[in-house]
Amino acid sequence: MTRTAPPPDSRRTAFAEGVDQLRSAATTEPGRLRVIGALLAVLVLAFGAVTAWQMTDRAAAADDVLNKSQPLSSAAADIYRSLADANTAASSGFLAGGQETPESRERYEKDIDSAAAKLVTAANNSDPGSPSSAAITRLNTLLPEYKGLVERARTYNRQGFPVGGAYLRYANQKMQKEMLPAAEDLYKKENQRLRADYAAAEPYPWAAIALGVLALAALGWAQHRTYRRTNRVLNHGLVAATTASAIVLLWLVAGHSVARSGLHDSYDHGVRSLDVLHDARIASLKARGNENLTLVARGAETVKVGDDTLDAYDHDFTTEMATLDKGLAAAADLADDSAGEKPVTTAESNMAEWRKRHTAARAQDDSGNYAQALDLVIGGKGATGECFDGVDASLATALDHEQDEFRQAARGGLDAMGGLPLGAAVLTVLGAAGAVLGIGRRLSEYR
Repeated sequence: MTRTAPPPDSRRTAFAEGVDQLRSAATTEPGRLRVIGALLAVLVLAFGAVTAWQMTDRAAAADDVLNKSQPLSSAAADIYRSLADANTAASSGFLAGGQETPESRERYEKDIDSAAAKLVTAANNSDPGSPSSAAITRLNTLLPEYKGLVERARTYNRQGFPVGGAYLRYANQKMQKEMLPAAEDLYKKENQRLRADYAAAEPYPWAAIALGVLALAALGWAQHRTYRRTNRVLNHGLVAATTASAIVLLWLVAGHSVARSGLHDSYDHGVRSLDVLHDARIASLKARGNENLTLVARGAETVKVGDDTLDAYDHDFTTEMATLDKGLAAAADLADDSAGEKPVTTAESNMAEWRKRHTAARAQDDSGNYAQALDLVIGGKGATGECFDGVDASLATALDHEQDEFRQAARGGLDAMGGLPLGAAVLTVLGAAGAVLGIGRRLSEYR
């Protein structure tokens, strides 16, 4: 009977042979020490790498908060403020007719130039194709159209043609219905970007912390194992590795905690106050613009409220003054020192006087005394314009103070992260080297 020869043994892969060699080496103490040394080095290096990676990301986000997203958010608010103030200055100049002052004209031109310059800055810092970029493009398109309408209104107004008022109302509609909503959308988008940067900078680096705890536990276990087998209390290499890892872990937890606290303070005592003050300033600008347009339109625009028919611009003035009142009250609650509270209190006082003078101006206009009403609105001392300027100046002072508080707190948070990524990388490399040298010291005893 013919026998079939058994098949030849299949050749083993290099990986399988390597596994067998490791398994064989692990059965001896030198082999086990080599495996332990390699694992300790890898674990310490992984701890350093993850720490450097996570803290680099958080430091970059904190830097964006301080130097990019918050300044851009403020720039977007300034664009809105400049456009609204330009609209107010245009209506004030129109009411003055041929007696328009150089100061009024200069204020209008300055606001338009400021808005254009801020749009350039925002465009340079926005991502192509982003919603912010679309809003900036739209504003750049609408701005020259608005300027053209205002110039036509001024030209006809100087010549005494009533059509000038229609052009100014059309310019105001373009500002109120198209430009300011686009500027507000830009402001909201930049605020969302700011909050996203805060969200990226503040979370604890849990992965790095977990690896640090694991590395310290492994190093402690290795030293305990060495002590049980040799009765030697200290292994200098392992002690150095443990010390380096402990320093990195403590630095990581303490540094990020301080940074997180600084960022929290920059938001609670800076960004929140800035948002409220920006909104209050915008409301005051809208109120002033509506107050002027009440005299420009002279009842041409009305709105139905319940059973009553009201002047549309005067109704909007009342609405914006209520918004201003709420905004100033919120700003006063958020102010955490006298330097922040004092300008808000001054603004509240000016707002109360503004309401009284506005009521007097409306009484004169309703009685047919247009010239007296006009003087109470755009005249010199005793006019509502004086109160508006007081509110605007006080809010500008409060904004400068809160901006300084934001920068100080955000800078402290960013500085707390400074050097941590590089320091962690260097110390953990030294720690890994110490672990290898410590295990190498034990291996030398078997030679």
